[in-house]
Amino acid sequence: MGTSSAPVDPYHAGMGRVFSGIKPTGPVTLGNYLGALRTWVDAQDADDCVYCVVDLHALTVPSDPAQLRALTLELATVLVAIGLDPRRCTLFVQGHVHEHAELAWLMECTASVGELRRMTQFKEKSDDQHFVSAGLFTYPALMAADILLYDTDRVPVGDDQRQHLELTRDLAERFNSRFGATFVVPEAAVPPVAARVMDLQDPTRKMSKTEESPQGVVLLLDEPASIERKIRRAVTDTGTDVRYDPVAKPGVSNLLAILGAATGRHPAAVAEGYDRYGPLKADCAAAVVELLRPVQARYAELVADPAEVTTILRAGADKAQAVAGPTLARARSAVGLLPR
Repeated sequence: MGTSSAPVDPYHAGMGRVFSGIKPTGPVTLGNYLGALRTWVDAQDADDCVYCVVDLHALTVPSDPAQLRALTLELATVLVAIGLDPRRCTLFVQGHVHEHAELAWLMECTASVGELRRMTQFKEKSDDQHFVSAGLFTYPALMAADILLYDTDRVPVGDDQRQHLELTRDLAERFNSRFGATFVVPEAAVPPVAARVMDLQDPTRKMSKTEESPQGVVLLLDEPASIERKIRRAVTDTGTDVRYDPVAKPGVSNLLAILGAATGRHPAAVAEGYDRYGPLKADCAAAVVELLRPVQARYAELVADPAEVTTILRAGADKAQAVAGPTLARARSAVGLLPR
């Protein structure tokens, strides 16, 4: 495995750099928070974390411009509200750092059509679509640029993104082999164990798209009464026993997992305190409301003073660009582009 011989930048010294991005395609759900975003907050003191709202990725499918702007700002505000601290991490919007789009072109010219064709997410997302953009086909090259721009050491990936990271590694190694040491070749990192939150109305699938199951999805910004109603109406299982068994009892196990994640306990240990579904649902709803109360309060403060988030994003983009600019310059020089 090759690595870059580039000098270490001042934000990188003494810590491994981790990169993660999230796409602004809809409201943040309880599943997003318990399954991933809460671990972003925890990682801020252990690693040099670069967190990015990847708005350019949202353009791979048709979108409403006003909605995209609103969702991007909402997502950035939520990320600050949950505890991402600009003094302890780099938080910015991808489209504010032009180096992402520029390096993406160099990555497109490094990747082969065959490699991009093999990306399973492209096959899944393009099936039965009337219009398939070229960006949907090439966006793994943009994802590679996102990662490589920051001399990233580790990328937390789930199974659905592992293939894209392998492509990123292949492109970095190919580029380094052709043009000399330019990029750090990132490693996959196993994310910290987090709750796998399932849909409350269909506990066999992950909690995600609200339009498919509005009553099965708890949103981070839902009113407490709405949270309580959704959890109270959650699908359970046959029988009355309460035990953690995701295969045989997916509905009850999902509630136990949520309550366990909200209170810092293992779902199996949570189950020992219940012999009926009603009290479990009531306690789960109360715990989720309490967990989200400070997040929602902080979000309301930020919305009341929008200049704070704008300032954070501007400073984050400047901080990101201080790293991304030199990386892009190395890559441009390596491939033979004439300096301006």
